Amino acid sequence: MSAPDVTAVENENWGVMEQEFHIEERVDRGLPVITVAGEIDVATAPQLREALHGVIAQGRATVVLDLLAVTFLDSTALGVLVGGLKRCRELGGELHVVVTDARIKKIFEITGLNKVFPIVDALSEVGAS
Repeated sequence: MSAPDVTAVENENWGVMEQEFHIEERVDRGLPVITVAGEIDVATAPQLREALHGVIAQGRATVVLDLLAVTFLDSTALGVLVGGLKRCRELGGELHVVVTDARIKKIFEITGLNKVFPIVDALSEVGAS
């Protein structure tokens, strides 16, 4: 993975903060994989939306989202994921989420999205029955 992008985020209380964020696209076992590192929030979610839409626009109905290196996600990020899932399902596919961090998994559980998204602990588990 190349060096992460640094996104400057301005907050009226804390001034300008920098956060590391990186997206990488690749193909693994014939499936498009979008790997995200860092925080997915209101400042970085548009980049994830663009990556998801780009892959889906290429006709790839099933996409794997690798969140193993994600340290935080907010409601904006969840909205992007739900939008991506909807687009995948409209094409007859699925948006698989790979995540092991207990804090990130808890967000999916609290929101009930763990019952909506196929969530696995490893890329090798995608498609396994």
